[in-house]
Amino acid sequence: MKRVFLFCIVAALSIFYPIQAQNKLTVNADQGVVTTKQWNKYANNPVLGGVELGTCFDIAMLHEDGKYKMWFSWRPKDALAYTESTDGISWSEPVIVLAPLKEHEWEGGINRPAILKKDGIYHLWYTGQDRPHNKRSYIGYATSTDGIHFERKSDKPVLTAEKGWEKELTVMCPNVEWDAKSKLFKMWYSGGETHEPNALGYATSPDGLVWTKYKNNPIFSCDKNTKWEQHKVAGAHIFKHGGWYLMFYIGYENEHLARIGIARSKDGITNWERLPTNPIISPTKDGWDSEACYKPFVIYNKAEKKWRLWYNGRNHQFERIGLVFFDGEDLGFNEYEDK
Repeated sequence: MKRVFLFCIVAALSIFYPIQAQNKLTVNADQGVVTTKQWNKYANNPVLGGVELGTCFDIAMLHEDGKYKMWFSWRPKDALAYTESTDGISWSEPVIVLAPLKEHEWEGGINRPAILKKDGIYHLWYTGQDRPHNKRSYIGYATSTDGIHFERKSDKPVLTAEKGWEKELTVMCPNVEWDAKSKLFKMWYSGGETHEPNALGYATSPDGLVWTKYKNNPIFSCDKNTKWEQHKVAGAHIFKHGGWYLMFYIGYENEHLARIGIARSKDGITNWERLPTNPIISPTKDGWDSEACYKPFVIYNKAEKKWRLWYNGRNHQFERIGLVFFDGEDLGFNEYEDK
């Protein structure tokens, strides 16, 4: 009986949502629609945040020594915290790794980190927000030998918003990769308005301190002809994988409704190609993430042939961290390439 009922639902929906023959047909139980190449939300989400910890959001991660290591934004502390897990689901008691400096107005509040490990050193870029005004955001830089005790490398921001698309207001959500060939740190960041930034920019640095912004910024803006991201794009996780730079990003339908999509580029700067089946993650009706899905961070486990994606979901202004799984390395672009 259940199979017959499910078949009827799929058949009815297929009238309104035509499916290309080469796609795998699935039913998304969370959203009640037919989708392809499904990302599956963990059944017991959220995995971090709630009554005890409060709002936890915008994370950065490393997978090393058999552990998932997470640096996250801890709103009740206005600071960055660290936690770790063997499965990406159950997390250790968090510890604060970088607290705000009230004497530095530009980093009266700290959040939205980027992390990488190079030559045994953990490099951390973070968003500093002016307190108590909350009108501008900046990017700072710190390092550590253990990933927990960080030392600031400058008492001033290493990246500041300028005129133009950054509106002299906000640079935030850094995402940094080390390019061994060019011997440069590459940063993708969000810029524009302070409440929710508008687009993505790019910059490079030889030392993590002095940055040169790309002259043709922004490198990625919203597609005003696509409803789910017609308002803004921001908060991306970008990294090199299989000859492409992959971008997992937030798309805003409006200031309060956000989903997650994927794009790719050969150089990480130009000619971004969006996944035709975007968005990949949307709010669940009446769920813990019913209002918005923000700031993805993605890790591919080669041994398992599985992607894990963590994101922060919002419900009634309360944000927590959830987990999504995707089986297989192919994200779906290959189905639409010219053969």
